[in-house]
Amino acid sequence: MNFLAHIYLSFDDSQITLGNFFADHIRGNRFKHYPEKVQKGIILHRAIDTFSDAHPIARQSSKRLHKNYSHYSRVIVDIYYDHFLAKNWKQYSPIPLKTYAERFYDLLEDNFDLLPLGTKRMMPYMIADNWLYNYANLAGISRVLNGMNRRTQNRSKMNFAIVDLETHYTEFEKEFTAFFSELITFSRIKFNQLCED
Repeated sequence: MNFLAHIYLSFDDSQITLGNFFADHIRGNRFKHYPEKVQKGIILHRAIDTFSDAHPIARQSSKRLHKNYSHYSRVIVDIYYDHFLAKNWKQYSPIPLKTYAERFYDLLEDNFDLLPLGTKRMMPYMIADNWLYNYANLAGISRVLNGMNRRTQNRSKMNFAIVDLETHYTEFEKEFTAFFSELITFSRIKFNQLCED
């Protein structure tokens, strides 16, 4: 899953949200110096990724893209799924997405010293372009895919994946809805287990 989903699946716990958000910038077990709840957020992030990568519905979405994008297809699906979460946000949260995103950016700024270097470098772009809010529209997703393609020195051709999304929009949205329902349940159970430890 991509940024918005990981933040959402932290269930409004600010410290777990931080770890769940920046976990991709942490190598191996180099997180023992973080506060305990942030460590749990990193563990939760990794559990979510493992669940997602193995799930037959997410794999089905990825398979539709594999011919054109090979191993990048899973990354693309993560971005697609964040789009559907943002687009259908009212089904998942009573807080407007614009407000939710602004509160998250405030959380990052309040905890800037805690963030890994990779997150610190990315953060200004994320806030300036309001990634979380703009995931809800196709123009925003297109910008994300273009940015990802540039990061791979144009090898991934991910910039073309907006066409695949538009072509198979209904199928991807149905798959997201079914998958995300199961992921919420899984994540809530894992969250509760971590918080009990």
